[in-house]
Amino acid sequence: MIQCKDLKYERYTTEQLKAAVEPQIKAIENASSREEVLAARGVIIEALQHFSTMSALANARYTLDTRDEYYVKEVEYYDENTPIVNELMARYGRALIEGRFKSVAEEISPALVKSLENQLKAESPIIIPDRQKEAAIVMEYSKLMSTMEFDYNGKKLPLSVVRGDLNNSDRAVRKAAAEAIGRGLMVHAEELDDIFDRLVKVRDAMAKKLGFENYIELGYLNMDRKDYDRGDVEQFRANVKKYLVPVISEIKGRLCGELNLGTFYFYDNGVTLKTEPKPMLSPDEMFAAAQAMYDDMDKEIGDFMRFMIESGAFDVEARTGKWGGGYCTQFADYVQPFILANWNGSCDDVDVLTHEFGHAFAGINAMKNGIVELGVGGMETAECHSMTMELLSHPYMDKFFGKDCDKYRYRHLFKNLDFIPYGVIVDEFQHIVYENPSLTPKERNEAFKKLTKEYMPYMTYDTIPYLEDGTRWQYQMHIYEAPFYYIDYCLAQTVALEFFALALQKGQSAALKAYIDFVKKGGSKMFKTLVKEAGLASPFDKGALGNVAEVVLKELDRLKSKMK
Repeated sequence: MIQCKDLKYERYTTEQLKAAVEPQIKAIENASSREEVLAARGVIIEALQHFSTMSALANARYTLDTRDEYYVKEVEYYDENTPIVNELMARYGRALIEGRFKSVAEEISPALVKSLENQLKAESPIIIPDRQKEAAIVMEYSKLMSTMEFDYNGKKLPLSVVRGDLNNSDRAVRKAAAEAIGRGLMVHAEELDDIFDRLVKVRDAMAKKLGFENYIELGYLNMDRKDYDRGDVEQFRANVKKYLVPVISEIKGRLCGELNLGTFYFYDNGVTLKTEPKPMLSPDEMFAAAQAMYDDMDKEIGDFMRFMIESGAFDVEARTGKWGGGYCTQFADYVQPFILANWNGSCDDVDVLTHEFGHAFAGINAMKNGIVELGVGGMETAECHSMTMELLSHPYMDKFFGKDCDKYRYRHLFKNLDFIPYGVIVDEFQHIVYENPSLTPKERNEAFKKLTKEYMPYMTYDTIPYLEDGTRWQYQMHIYEAPFYYIDYCLAQTVALEFFALALQKGQSAALKAYIDFVKKGGSKMFKTLVKEAGLASPFDKGALGNVAEVVLKELDRLKSKMK
């Protein structure tokens, strides 16, 4: 077994990719049989997979240490050339779905046809320079955030470590962490505003070059939305405001009274109980507990976890220079997933472990289904895989938290519900920004503050340096790096909570079976179809969030009574 750190990396150039792909595009255009189309597609997929593997390896090694100049240059190369590759793949898509053998793509999957149609609308040679410029600015933001240090408790620490104390049971500690984050961001205020200004302008420009009114439609195409649109998302946001905001506000109000908080500040929002549970294990013990959990859950899942650990597929230590988020990626040539995280000793470490492992399990299955163009599906589908894995892990939390396991279950379940309004703020904020690309930094901040009051009316940022101006969004990396991604988390969270409700009502084994079936379909079907075939309600249905809130509240009450 090759360790992840030893996987061979070698730049795969666009010239090499073009040499492999362009003759096959012509072969598809001139094909006289479906067999010829399939053979040409096979060569294209192999080349695309190799480019993806080398790009993912370069990016993973860059994120392990963003100061490594070799991999900085490699990521810059792929960032600069990925728009060229995307345009090349659009030409492949056009040959496949506009030629006489479109039926080949339809036989593989209707989702493939829709995905290729989206790509054709979103890509053109005229925006390649803009795509390259966008990637360079995103890299600028990524490097800034990963090297940013915050003065906290007499030390200079990365954001990922300081954020861990926003969940601390001691209010004074939480407040100090929030103030440190605000002061640290304020030092870089001009840079953060300037970077975002440039991103908005370049995205707006490329959308208009393609004939769109603004970037929103192009953003949806970039996210490969196949069977839902802006109207569906607006309906979902309205459902959140109607069904979830009042319920969450009520729970937060009770919590405010229980903890004698008075005013409910931003730094109180990570707290759900008087004392927060913490994992009682070292990192090595965490992995051992996770292995025992997955062995008991399902043999296939347990065997996969063992493979991940033995192949060195986790990097979880928080350190300066390391990219500050968490992700799972795939090195397809090696059939090898990889997970990066920044553990900080809080409950979030367990959340991240189960979340990213859900992505990895879905990824390894997608690599087996042969539809490389689709992978695990849209990002909303991918997040269903990860968020459901978090919730289906609930019965095993005694392995991580001992006697505090019910505290963790309560906290995790409530935070999953509580997250959705924040995710909706992020999404609606981006719609406002890209509909109005000339907004000033102050106007953007005011928009974020207004949305916060609408969806989180119980909370204030007042008295927290810099953050009180409405700047919390500046360290939400998705807003800079992946526009319109964040609503996928909200949609997926709704689906995950439905799987959780299924486990409560029909048993863990029934929910796990439905989940594994959902995962193994990968990207072969569109989101609404996958949800329907799993026997779940669509997140866009008006009553879906009401039902979810009812089930979750009942379980929260049950857990709360057990803790008394």
